[in-house]
Parts: sequence; structure tokens; C-alpha cells
Amino acid sequence: MLNVGQRVRLAADLRLAGSVTPAGEPAEEMEETGAFAASVSLAAGVEGTVERVDEHHRRQSHEVGEYLRLKSLLDDFGHQMPPESRRQLREQVGALEEHWTAHQRRMLRVTVRVRLDNGFVLDDAPEEAFTSA
Repeated sequence: MLNVGQRVRLAADLRLAGSVTPAGEPAEEMEETGAFAASVSLAAGVEGTVERVDEHHRRQSHEVGEYLRLKSLLDDFGHQMPPESRRQLREQVGALEEHWTAHQRRMLRVTVRVRLDNGFVLDDAPEEAFTSA
């Protein structure tokens, strides 16, 4: 996990592409004449400082909620259940386990704002794009 003020290094080459509007030119005029296309490439190893860290919690699906409910039921009362009921509940939990595993892998998404030493600022960049410097 990256922290505000931490020095970081871009982990891989990065290419930013999109349309560009000259400063001071109204957006309506650009629609008539067409926008410029541009790209900027940043080389791996460029260093900078983390200015902001944002955590984005993802919502859980119905299957994940059901997994949590059934798993809790199994953990709390499974030892008191008849063997056949316990077996069925374990099967239901097992069938939903892949949804739970996938949710855990992507449950927290972290993005950062990094001011690079070359003057560029990358905002909402995935945390994985950087390593500690």
C-alpha cells in the first residue's frame, strides 16, 4: 500500500492517449474543426511523489452475500446440524466459493495521484503502476 508523501517509481512504460484541446479555445469550436489526437509516453523508472491515495470499495454481488450468509450459518451451527443437512450446506458454500474468492481479489481498488519529477501529474492511476523508489 502506498502512502501520501512516499517516493515512487513508475513500474512499466506508460502511454497516455486521447484528444487534446488547445488552452483557451472553446469546446464548441473544437467540435466543428475536430480535436487533435495526441499521446504521451512515460518511461518505466520515472520517479515522483504520492500526493493522494484513494480506496474504492467494490459492492458485493448477490452470490457473495449468499456465500457469507451460508458460511456463517455453517460455522455457527454446522456442528449441531444433522449430517445430511451439513453436507448440503457445505456443497452450497463450495458452489459459491469462487464468487467469494474473486470478490476478495478485487474488493479493494486503490488509485493514486502522483506528481512525477518531470512535472507530469498522474491522477487516478492504479497503485500497481508504481513501486517504492
